[in-house]
Amino acid sequence: MNFNGFLDDGAGASKLLSDAPYNNHFSFSAVDTMLGSAAIAPSQSLPFSSSGLSLGLQTNGEMSRNGEIMESNVSRKSSRGEDVESRSESDNAEAVSGDDLDTSDRPLKKKKRYHRHTPKQIQDLESVFKECAHPDEKQRLDLSRRLNLDPRQVKFWFQNRRTQMKTQIERHENALLRQENDKLRAENMSVREAMRNPMCGNCGGPAVIGEISMEEQHLRIENSRLKDELDRVCALTGKFLGRSNGSHHIPDSALVLGVGVGSGGCNVGGGFTLSSPLLPQASPRFEISNGTGSGLVATVNRQQPVSVSDFDQRSRYLDLALAAMDELVKMAQTREPLWVRSSDSGFEVLNQEEYDTSFSRCVGPKQDGFVSEASKEAGTVIINSLALVETLMDSERWAEMFPSMVSRTSTTEIISSGMGGRNGALHLMHAELQLLSPLVPVRQVSFLRFCKQHAEGVWAVVDVSIDSIREGSSSSCRRLPSGCLVQDMANGYSKVTWIEHTEYDENHIHRLYRPLLRCGLAFGAHRWMAALQRQCECLTILMSSTVSTSTNPSPINCNGRKSMLKLAKRMTDNFCGGVCASSLQKWSKLNVGNVDEDVRIMTRKSVNNPGEPPGIILNAATSVWMPVSPRRLFDFLGNERLRSEWDILSNGGPMKEMAHIAKGHDRSNSVSLLRASAINANQSSMLILQETSIDAAGAVVVYAPVDIPAMQAVMNGGDSAYVALLPSGFAILPNGQAGTQRCAAEERNSIGNGGCMEEGGSLLTVAFQILVNSLPTAKLTVESVETVNNLISCTVQKIKAALHCDST
Repeated sequence: MNFNGFLDDGAGASKLLSDAPYNNHFSFSAVDTMLGSAAIAPSQSLPFSSSGLSLGLQTNGEMSRNGEIMESNVSRKSSRGEDVESRSESDNAEAVSGDDLDTSDRPLKKKKRYHRHTPKQIQDLESVFKECAHPDEKQRLDLSRRLNLDPRQVKFWFQNRRTQMKTQIERHENALLRQENDKLRAENMSVREAMRNPMCGNCGGPAVIGEISMEEQHLRIENSRLKDELDRVCALTGKFLGRSNGSHHIPDSALVLGVGVGSGGCNVGGGFTLSSPLLPQASPRFEISNGTGSGLVATVNRQQPVSVSDFDQRSRYLDLALAAMDELVKMAQTREPLWVRSSDSGFEVLNQEEYDTSFSRCVGPKQDGFVSEASKEAGTVIINSLALVETLMDSERWAEMFPSMVSRTSTTEIISSGMGGRNGALHLMHAELQLLSPLVPVRQVSFLRFCKQHAEGVWAVVDVSIDSIREGSSSSCRRLPSGCLVQDMANGYSKVTWIEHTEYDENHIHRLYRPLLRCGLAFGAHRWMAALQRQCECLTILMSSTVSTSTNPSPINCNGRKSMLKLAKRMTDNFCGGVCASSLQKWSKLNVGNVDEDVRIMTRKSVNNPGEPPGIILNAATSVWMPVSPRRLFDFLGNERLRSEWDILSNGGPMKEMAHIAKGHDRSNSVSLLRASAINANQSSMLILQETSIDAAGAVVVYAPVDIPAMQAVMNGGDSAYVALLPSGFAILPNGQAGTQRCAAEERNSIGNGGCMEEGGSLLTVAFQILVNSLPTAKLTVESVETVNNLISCTVQKIKAALHCDST
């Protein structure tokens, strides 16, 4: 892909990409120059006279006649899967009805007819497919009339959609079978190796088995295995009955064989010990029943003896996990009077008195000064139960599924790996949960995550904090039994019931955000469900070949789309980490006296980071209340034609969308590339990479200036890891007060158009990341901090003025 009018030739682009210094970020000298007049007269428009802020690249090229700056030089390739999903065809030949036959001798011309469905048609077809994958003729006729399609097109679309769903399921099953096959092959090879080379347990030399019968050898092995199992069961029984003594320990799993000695072996009293992976220590498991017949399998470390204190801690973990699972399932299956509809928010909230009567607190008594937050939400998600369970039990995939909510997570210990998969898996995890605002601190939680299969296609995953059983562990937030109950549905969908129950110290929360946390829109089940639905829809759209690129100003090939989406994900992750001060990025908070207390300013040094410009980076973020609905605010900030009303990088004019990648049925969920108009004929336009997303609980608009040659390489499928950028943007949340009482359940279960986003006020977070100095050893000045503070204040004032919010 090339950029007509920006680059003279390919050699020039390569030289510019390799030699040009990074200049597509906020430069403090330029920001100070432009904001100097704005601080004196905010009503005047800000001039744009700095090459550092423009991020544009000088070029002598001319624009093409029709104003387009990009064109595709990559031929579009269409695979068979793309044909199935993106068009309907009538068996490679146009159908001929009986009325079309006449006595003329004209030969019938065979031709292939292609038809691309509109996004609206695909959305309606998907909604019908969700309910009924095999519509009858009457339903197909009704759909064809309503969507202005031929009945044959509707018929073929459903056939292709069923084929795609079957293919996806088979692909997933084949992957699981390949993994199991590889695992069995590796075990088989290790067993064969152990049989060929038995080793003496005393001296480590080769062991030679005496001349004994095979039957006697098997009996001795079985006898030793039974003794080992008996010792371990006795030890566990003693622990649960309180009869263990301090000197007792769990026996090692090495199997001791007393057999006749032959030449070359170690003779110790007429016998020797034989240790081999072939023997029963290859299955180090024990079972603890919860009284209902369901067992929990725990893994024992076979490399060294396990102390009494370790087993005591594991036993407490197991008891806590089982109690939390029982509580979660009961809460998910119970309605009134445990769950009641709130008159203030319209959501299902927990009846605290009924909860205290029906359940015993497995996490201990409530701490002084803590408040409770409990919510429940149910909906359908485009993912099957097993795939969702695998995602939740993998810490990295869990963070990727909820990128704006989970800033950092890790698996501290795998207490149990489960039986035959994830059933019975128990992990000890740590996570940082975030809300995109500097006024809400990050929640640090250590918890157990327990997974259990209750029936065919029915799974439950529960989280519970370990503060009550770990000595010296305390935090400002505790997770009571929380999680989800997942049940498979037809067509690859799942019904998910999500429960969130936490206790936290409200004194650490700014008063502006307390109503949002209380109603559950901040960390409650409603936000988890909305984020899960949006992310699953995004993954389905990106993996599907039905996504049409005909509306793109400039088509992008498959590799270019992947590279561009990867770059946008990194940009959004860095933005969220800067707003919430994630520990992944080593931010240092600055205390400046002349800066508003609601504005948080942090700094860090970037050295040898290929994804960032080197030097000192300053981050400024603040949150304000806006008297407009979140949806209206999101549409205003994400509209490239209105960007000049608040963005000083727009050069005072509207921007043009050069590329667009849809991430959902709603066009607002997308990644786009924008072009700003040039200041003069000698300056090239700069490019802005932007990602916008919205769901029933919130929205974000994240953008960053990028180099033209770097984006040219990315859109041609190049590596995006070396594209340096500094993100800025906005996070929009409902205020948690006005308008939430009309959030009906069917509105909240839809993607992107929840009632809470359509009415009431908004909580707007504005954040900028700016390069202060290109030298990491330079010192930060007070003037730099004041410049950033003026920039963020000026942006908020411009947004209020554009939305006529000056009087509020």
